[in-house]
Formats: sequence, C-alpha cells, structure tokens
Amino acid sequence: MSVRNRIEILHGVNLDQLGRRNPEHYGGLTFDALEYRITDWAAELGLTARFFQTNFEGEFVEHLHKLEGLADGIILNPGAWTHYSWAIRDALELAALPAVEVHLSDVKQREEWRRMSVIEDLCVETVSGKGPDGYLDALTRIKAVLDA
Repeated sequence: MSVRNRIEILHGVNLDQLGRRNPEHYGGLTFDALEYRITDWAAELGLTARFFQTNFEGEFVEHLHKLEGLADGIILNPGAWTHYSWAIRDALELAALPAVEVHLSDVKQREEWRRMSVIEDLCVETVSGKGPDGYLDALTRIKAVLDA
C-alpha cells in the first residue's frame, strides 16, 4: 500500500496580504509565517505540504486541474472566491481529491455574503474562525481521511 501524504495547500485572493489585513479578522501572522507554521504541522503529522497562492481566479482553477498524480489531498482557502466562484467549485470537483475548506475568520458570523460557500458540499469538512490553528485542524482531518 502506498503512502498517501501529499497535501496541496491552496490560498486564494488576498491571502498573500496577511499581516496587512484587518488583524481583528485575520490575526497578525504574515503569509510567509503562516506557511512555515503549516509546513511544521504537516511534518509532525507525517504529511508533505506544497503551497500555491494566486490573486487570479483562472490560475487557481488551472492549478486544481493539474493536481492529478501530484497530491493526495487538498486544503484550500479561496478567500472571497469561496462565496461565488462556480468555476473553482467545478475545478475542485474535477480534482476529485479529499478536501478541507479553511477560513481564518468565522465567515458565518461576518457579512451575509460571506456565509455562503459554493465549495462546502465538496469538502469533507470546513474549518472556520480558528485563525492559523484552523490549518492544524484541517491537516489532522485530511490525514484521518487519507489513513482510513
């Protein structure tokens, strides 16, 4: 049986601006610091994390299209695209990998338009409102799915 431990971490629009964005919602951690933290957590769980970030929706879609054979699971935070990008939803469905949706802020307690997720039903879990620690929860959940 082959080891399934390759996790693709996809960050969408404006996530590269962490550290500049409203710390009340997103915390004070920079994007680079977040990726270092995720890398460490993944290693502790025996997972290999690979990262992708873009502010261009089409690039996000194209990246999902290219994951076949490169990843065993996906953790994604599409940012605002979560709430309306049917193209990303379709690409996630095509990727056909177990996925966990993550949001740093509690999107269900924010503006009404943020409460809708077009990808939620394609994900094994949604982790929201736990700040950076939500990624540890997501990694733990995806590991459990891959180990089952």
